[in-house]
Amino acid sequence: MSNDRNTLAIMLFSELLAADHAIRGRLSRVLPKGMEISHFSVLNHLARQKDESSPARLAERFGVTRGAMTNTLNKLEWSGYVHIRPDWDDARRKMVGISPAGRLARDTAVAAITPMINQVVEDLGEEQARAALPILREIRLKLV
Repeated sequence: MSNDRNTLAIMLFSELLAADHAIRGRLSRVLPKGMEISHFSVLNHLARQKDESSPARLAERFGVTRGAMTNTLNKLEWSGYVHIRPDWDDARRKMVGISPAGRLARDTAVAAITPMINQVVEDLGEEQARAALPILREIRLKLV
């Protein structure tokens, strides 16, 4: 790899990391009190899918360890945002579903972050935002 390509790769990843850091900071400030980004991410995923999910499947989906997902799910269950039950087909596994309180918490979080997200898209411009999506999606898919 040439020096120019190394520099380009480093610049690209530096921008992605800086954007990730900025997004996480802004999201943390507008999410409802006590809700972490990981909590919102799991609730949002469960709200959008129709069926329950296993903790192992959620850990794989979010690219975290099973222990990390168990920790997040325990906090969400303690808050009343998810229901965790045994898998009726395999008692060794558990299944996770979003509760009505979890759906409300997710909807409240979406309402809180929507103005911030819309402002970023407005500042960037709709055309540039649409143009960035396929590139960002391709980068993400190459990294998983």
